[in-house]
Amino acid sequence: MAVTTPLSPEASNKSANVKAKAPTRSLATRLYRERYGFLLLLPGLVFFIWFRYVPMLGNIIAFEDYSPFRGFLHSDWVGFKHFARIFEDAEVIRVIGNTLWLSLLQIAFAFPIPIVLALMLNEVRNQRLKRLIQSVVYLPHFLSWVVVIGIVTIFLKTEGIVNKGLSLAFGMDSIQFLQEPGWFMPLIVLEVIWKEAGWGTIIFLAALAGVNPTLYEAAIVDGASRWRQIWHITLPAIRGTIIILLILRLGSVLDSGFTQIFLMLNPFTMDVGNVLDTFVYFKGIQQSDFSFGTAVGLFKGVVGLVLIVGVNRFAKKFGEEGVF
Repeated sequence: MAVTTPLSPEASNKSANVKAKAPTRSLATRLYRERYGFLLLLPGLVFFIWFRYVPMLGNIIAFEDYSPFRGFLHSDWVGFKHFARIFEDAEVIRVIGNTLWLSLLQIAFAFPIPIVLALMLNEVRNQRLKRLIQSVVYLPHFLSWVVVIGIVTIFLKTEGIVNKGLSLAFGMDSIQFLQEPGWFMPLIVLEVIWKEAGWGTIIFLAALAGVNPTLYEAAIVDGASRWRQIWHITLPAIRGTIIILLILRLGSVLDSGFTQIFLMLNPFTMDVGNVLDTFVYFKGIQQSDFSFGTAVGLFKGVVGLVLIVGVNRFAKKFGEEGVF
C-alpha cells in the first residue's frame, strides 16, 4: 500500500503559486496561438468602440447649457435642469403619449403577425410553394423607408388608386389618408407590418425547425388534429423565442423609428404623429436646443433599459429564459 508523504509548508506554497500562475500562462499562450483570429476581430472592435462607445461621451451635454462656441468642457454645468423640463413641458408629455400609443399599437398588431405567418408557412408541405411565399414576404424588408413611403403616397393620395377604387366601387368621396390625423397611426402600423412581417418570420421558422418530429408522430398516433398539434407542440416549442423577442421589443418601447415617422409627418398630422425620435431632431437640431434634445434621448434610453431589466426579471420569475 502506497503511503503519501505530506508536503512541507514551503513546498505547498510553491505548488500553490505554480497553480495560480498556470492559468495566466495558459491565457497568454492561447492569445498568442489565436493571434490571427483576434487580428480579424480588431476592425469590428475598433468600429464599435469608435462609433458606438466614444459618442456616448457626448451625453454629458444633457447636464450642461451647451454652447458650440464654448465646447462641452467649458459650458455651464446645470445638473438635472433639462431632465426636469421633460416633465414640465406639455409638448414633451404629448410626444411621450404619442410614442407610447404607437408602440402599444405595434406590439398589439405588428408583433404577433410574424408568429402567425411563421405558423402558416410551417404548415405548407410543398417546399417550392413555401420558398416562393417566403421570397415574396421577405422582399419588402429590402426596400428603404423612402421607397415604402413613396409607394404609400402614390397609392393613397387624393387621385391615387385607392381613392379611385373606392369611388368606383362605392361612390365614396376622396379620403385624405395622408392629411387626416385619425389615419396616421393605423398607416404607420400597416406599413411596419407590410415591410417587416415577412423578415420577422425567419427567427420563428428557425425555432420551428428545431422541434422534434417524433412529437408530431406521437400526437398523430394519439389522434390529435393539426390544430391540437399546433396548440400543444408548436406554440410551446417557440414560446421561449416569443418571450425573448417581446422583452427586446419592450426595451425599445420609446423608440418608434425616426425615418418612417419623419417621412410621414406633415403639418396636419404633427399633433398625433410627433414622437420622441422626431421631437429630439426638431428640438435638438432645428431649434439648436442641443442639451434638451440630448436629455430627452438619454431619458428614452434609460426607460428602455429599465423596461428590459424589469421584464427580463418578470419572465425569469415565471420560469422562462430571459435575455440575460
